[in-house]
Amino acid sequence: MFHVYGLAAFATGLLGSGSTIVILSRFEMEEMMRAIRDYGATYLPLVPPILVAMLGVEKTLPLGSLRRILSGGAPLSREVIEGFRMKYPTVEILQGYGLTESNGIGASTDSAEESQRYGTAGLLSPNTEARIVDAETGKPMPVNQTGELWLRGPFVMKGYFKNPEATRSTLDSEGWLKTGDLCYIDEDGYLFIVDRLKELIKYKGYQVPPAELEALLLTHPEIKDVAIFSPPTDSKNLVIWCRFPDKEAGQIPMAYVVRKASSGGLSATAVMEFVEKQVAPYKKVRQVAFVSDIPKNPSGKILRKDLIKLATSNSKL
Repeated sequence: MFHVYGLAAFATGLLGSGSTIVILSRFEMEEMMRAIRDYGATYLPLVPPILVAMLGVEKTLPLGSLRRILSGGAPLSREVIEGFRMKYPTVEILQGYGLTESNGIGASTDSAEESQRYGTAGLLSPNTEARIVDAETGKPMPVNQTGELWLRGPFVMKGYFKNPEATRSTLDSEGWLKTGDLCYIDEDGYLFIVDRLKELIKYKGYQVPPAELEALLLTHPEIKDVAIFSPPTDSKNLVIWCRFPDKEAGQIPMAYVVRKASSGGLSATAVMEFVEKQVAPYKKVRQVAFVSDIPKNPSGKILRKDLIKLATSNSKL
C-alpha cells in the first residue's frame, strides 16, 4: 500500500467507490485462488509477473467470479494478453500507466473497446498533456516513433522532498515530468510502453528493449515464465535479461532461463537460436544461464538488485 498503484488505484480508489477489498499479506498462487473463491472477487489488480505466472500454470485455474484484471507497473506483451484471453475468455484484461510522481495519473484502458488494443496502456487521462521526445536532445518525436514520455498536468508533483537536484533533473521549467519511460503514441492517441529508458541494452550503439525479447521468449513452449532484467532489474520462474559489459559491443543481452517441468532439456544453444531466427542480428542473445528460481517481492515484482548480484558473482540462485 506504500506506492501509488497500491494506495491510489487499489486501496483508497476502490474504497472510495464502495468496494469490498481483500488484502493478501504476500503473493501466493494458492492463497490468491482461495481468496477469489471464498470472497467472490470480481476485480484483480496485479503486476505482469503475476499474470504471467497465472498463464504459466498448465492446468486451468478456477477463477470463478473474476471478471476483470488490471495490470500495471510494467509493459504487458501482446503474446501474454492473447494467451491469457484464449485460456480465460470470460476475464477482461485492462492496463494502466502512471507514476508516483504523477499521483498515478497517465493513461488507462478504461473501456472494453480500449482494452482490445493489444499492448496499449490506453488513452490519456483527463487533464493530461503528453509528448514523446528524443531522450538525448529533448526534440519532439512524431507519431509512432519511440522516445521518452513527458507528462504535464495539475496532478504532477511539485518536487522531491528536500532533494532539489533530483527535482531539477525530473521536472523542466515548463512543468513537464520526465518519466524515464520509452513509449510511443499511435495515430489514434493510444499510449504504448516499450521499456524503461535506463534498462535499454546498448549493443554496438543499437538500442535493444529487453521487454521485446522477453515477450518473444514467452512464446517458447519449454520456458515457464519471463520478466525483464537489465541492471537494475527483478522474479521467480522467469527469463531475465541482463545488460552485461563487453569490450567490443558495450553491452550484450544475457538470458536467465527457468525451464518448464515438462521441458525436454532445453539448451542454451536452443534458446539463442530461437531468438536469432526472429530478431535483427543486433538483438540476438549472447549468453544463457539456467536457474531454478528468481527472487520476487511480496507483490510479485522481480527483485532486480538481487539479480545484479547473481549476474556479477556468477553464483547459482
